[in-house]
Amino acid sequence: MTDTLIAELLDPARLREACLTDAFFPELPNHQTGKVRESYDLPDGRRIMVATDRQSAFDKVLAAVPFKGQVLTQTARFWFDATADICPNHVIGYPDPNVVVARRLDMLPVEMVVRDYITGSTETSIWPMYKRGERRLYGIDFPDGLVKNQKLPATILTPTTKAAQGDHDAPITPAEIVSRGLLSQAQWDELARVSLALFARGREIAAKNGLILVDTKYEFGVDGDGAITLADEVHTPDSSRYWKMDSYERRLAAGEEPESLDKEFLRLWIAARCDPYKDPIPEIPPETVIEFSGKYMALFEQVTGLAFERPSLDEPVRDRVARNLKKAFPGYFA
Repeated sequence: MTDTLIAELLDPARLREACLTDAFFPELPNHQTGKVRESYDLPDGRRIMVATDRQSAFDKVLAAVPFKGQVLTQTARFWFDATADICPNHVIGYPDPNVVVARRLDMLPVEMVVRDYITGSTETSIWPMYKRGERRLYGIDFPDGLVKNQKLPATILTPTTKAAQGDHDAPITPAEIVSRGLLSQAQWDELARVSLALFARGREIAAKNGLILVDTKYEFGVDGDGAITLADEVHTPDSSRYWKMDSYERRLAAGEEPESLDKEFLRLWIAARCDPYKDPIPEIPPETVIEFSGKYMALFEQVTGLAFERPSLDEPVRDRVARNLKKAFPGYFA
């Protein structure tokens, strides 16, 4: 991010216009609000998903980060294209840099989390559990003597339940998933196979671009024919951890946190100042939000090899999104 852009975004009015925080468009039907995305279900089976610039961590919306919604949408687009041979996905089209039009699916009630390293700071991450002395996590036995950010002996699956907005995801084992009827054994086996294959593809491409894909989560649904389909987002800095490969070993040996290009930067900033599950979270300064935005843009460029096409600040992001939605769905806008 250039010094000129940073100076421009430090103007409170320009910062507000550069951030998409409200993506409610009353012309579109069946509106749903998530922590980050606003969605609309059309009668013909299509779903419009608008990625806002709202930033969530610790199950709370904490700030608005310039260009974040565009980074998420375009990073996911790169990965949906790069993994389409492994698993079909829900994408139909992209009428705006912040918008994906998708097939509506019956979502499966489990998030598939894949990990190569013992790390993390949230309640469902394996490092906080391990640090508390737990050695059987997600049905997997862990040895003594592991240190934070160390590579695991093998890639593991640590699924969670999908919580309603405002609640917390919860760890669950594969056996519990099947015994509770959340998935059939055949569905679990297929999700496990596909998740590991997606992660292997992500790890390979990230490594070619100097990054370590540390962990990630996938969400799946089934279409009208019952086919398992990749949904939501894939390998974005919201759903994944990425570390810079060239400094990882040195920083691990020094007991330092890896250089990250993901939202762990914000989690660690917050965790250094409060207990995010018990204390009020302090207001995040504009300078920190802008630095965070730069990390997201840098990740997009490094992981894709493409230049991030930053939108003009002359048009508020919401106005541009509205204009492109109207063009794509004229029947809903007067």
